[in-house]
Amino acid sequence: MDKLRAMQTFINIAEQGSLTAAARVMESSLPATVRTLAALESHLGVRLFNRTTRRISLTDEGRRHLESCRQLLAALNDAEAALTQEAGEPAGQLSITAPMLFGQMHVAPAVTRFVQQYPQMRCSVVLLDRIVNLLEEGIDVGIRIGQLEDSGLVAQPVGSIRRMVVASPAFLSRHGTPAHPKELLKANCVRVTNLGPAWGPFNDKGRLLRLAVSGNLEFNQNAPAIEACVAGVGFGVFMSYQVAPLIKKGELRVVLEEFEPPPRPVSLVYPHARLLPRRIRIFIEWMKKELQDFQS
Repeated sequence: MDKLRAMQTFINIAEQGSLTAAARVMESSLPATVRTLAALESHLGVRLFNRTTRRISLTDEGRRHLESCRQLLAALNDAEAALTQEAGEPAGQLSITAPMLFGQMHVAPAVTRFVQQYPQMRCSVVLLDRIVNLLEEGIDVGIRIGQLEDSGLVAQPVGSIRRMVVASPAFLSRHGTPAHPKELLKANCVRVTNLGPAWGPFNDKGRLLRLAVSGNLEFNQNAPAIEACVAGVGFGVFMSYQVAPLIKKGELRVVLEEFEPPPRPVSLVYPHARLLPRRIRIFIEWMKKELQDFQS
């Protein structure tokens, strides 16, 4: 039995969640993958997975062995990288995901500069306003906004953003500047459906407020809602990076700043730091510099 091959097969089965997916990742046949796992379990004298017709899951012994295998292969990879890490430019395929508008404004330009610097790289950027499961969907690196769940991914903070209430100078001139979030209940508010029926939370001296605002205009995307606020239709609530250029130009103003919740972190996320291919490590360092201390 090739122990290194067996360990890599075991890791891929655990990460992909199925024998079929692991075989596909390793460009092997399903029967060969099944035989390799069986040989490893026979050699160790323990069952590594609980298997049914519908799912596969690690046993307690499997979870312990998974960490050991990762450490052993990481040590081998590090030893090889120490000899070859400066040899040639990175090459290969890389997939990245990010939120839609943040990706358009900040991630896509950074990735464009990356492939200009490293022309042997082929990058695929997927912009989606939902949480992507990196392992299940074959994504190498994700950019996430907000607090992260304990997903087993490695996360590196690169900055933070605020959620703020804005309106145009003309609208504020006609209707006045609110002194408290509750004044939004009587105002015309431009809503975005994915935010839900309530705005908030607002921080009112340590007490969190969520307000069911109303208005005569609603969109399912942020971009037209922002344009409506610039046109003077009403108040809007957006991430700071989404409206920062318009605030700088004076087309929108921030209100109720003292009631904002704490800023949300911006993080690079990726699986298993010590098992990353060189091309992914180089890309992560590139994006850390591109988004370094991002504040908006």
